[in-house]
Amino acid sequence: MAAAIEIELASYCASVSSRARAASQLLAGLSGDIKNRWLIESARQIEQASTQIAAANAVDLANAPQYGLTDAEIDRLKLTPDRILQIASGLREIASLPDPVGEVIEGSTRPNGLQISKIRVPLGVVFFIYESRPNVTADAAGIAVKSGNAIILRGGKEASHSSQAIVEIMQSAAVDCGVPVDAVQLVNTTDREAVGQFLKLSQWIDLVIPRGGESLIRRVVAEATMPVLKHYDGNCHIFVDRNADVEMSIRVIENAKCQRMGVCNALESLVVHADLADRFLPLLAKKLASHSIEIRGDEEVQRLIPTAIAATESDWSREYLGPILSICVVNSLDAAIEHINKYSSRHTDAIMTTDLAAARRFVTLVDSAAVVVNASTRFNDGGQLGLGAEIGISTDKFHARGPCGLRELTTYKYVIYGDGHIRN
Repeated sequence: MAAAIEIELASYCASVSSRARAASQLLAGLSGDIKNRWLIESARQIEQASTQIAAANAVDLANAPQYGLTDAEIDRLKLTPDRILQIASGLREIASLPDPVGEVIEGSTRPNGLQISKIRVPLGVVFFIYESRPNVTADAAGIAVKSGNAIILRGGKEASHSSQAIVEIMQSAAVDCGVPVDAVQLVNTTDREAVGQFLKLSQWIDLVIPRGGESLIRRVVAEATMPVLKHYDGNCHIFVDRNADVEMSIRVIENAKCQRMGVCNALESLVVHADLADRFLPLLAKKLASHSIEIRGDEEVQRLIPTAIAATESDWSREYLGPILSICVVNSLDAAIEHINKYSSRHTDAIMTTDLAAARRFVTLVDSAAVVVNASTRFNDGGQLGLGAEIGISTDKFHARGPCGLRELTTYKYVIYGDGHIRN
């Protein structure tokens, strides 16, 4: 019986993936106008169907207690009328962005007359695994199709009814606009083994993007037979240099840590130059206390902040996603860089300084996807960086790094024009 179920599951996953591959080949030839028309029509139909989407979301919300969701997770799951309008607005924003497909990255003419062009093209098929946020369903589908890719969506079971309602609307709009309906597919089984089956299908799937907890991402990396675009966690740092503006630094740190604590670009670890620590840390502690932030620090931090508790080695590399901040004091810029490169998750790290030479050394030597000077780590976000919507943030170095928007879901090919040329 178990063997029969496994065969049926494998057959289902193969069918979804092969149909996505066929759709991707059709998508590659669609004009930007057709893809934009689909995005705008999807937005219109989502607004029209807001009552149906809300009803589907109500089922997910009613089921939330049995999944043990926290209040914050339930809030992310909930679709208010305003949030449904925001989903539609997000699709229109994607439609307004330049189409990356067909862009000539560079070109030249060889001495023999051959014309060489490097052209941006879609990746093909993306398998996207994500958490219980139904708005991500529409965002990911919109980004994928706009960049010429078919997408297989494996959302969390907690949002299954909401995601299904959104995907059905986007598929209906696809039929109306001449976009292949299998360009956007939602996995219709909550069986965890389905993920493993999809990860075997590199003949049809070109890229997998897992967006969730570290255990999920490590499982995907271990089992995937195709490239994986990922980040494990967001242990983001700010270094307060000896020449930092104190008032500015406190304001930026408050924003980076306290605006939203449960996101990957929130501040988790602070490094402070010893020359500034005596004056700076007591002022910062007072500000953070108003947000009930627990401070875990080294001996110097505990001396300057009596409420701080002793940090352990694991605290320096930990992503808290909550009201805890680790702080250490260092004696130099280079010591700060060494500490950050040792413990950072390579997501987002920042320096506060008025010293241009220090800023330049920091951005040159800190090995992270985004390095920030005198601004909050929260700016490492596709929308904030002008990319429009994003499908995730990568801490990898190949083939994309940082926020992944339309261009990051493309690759390139060389196109060569000749006139009967032969090679000697």
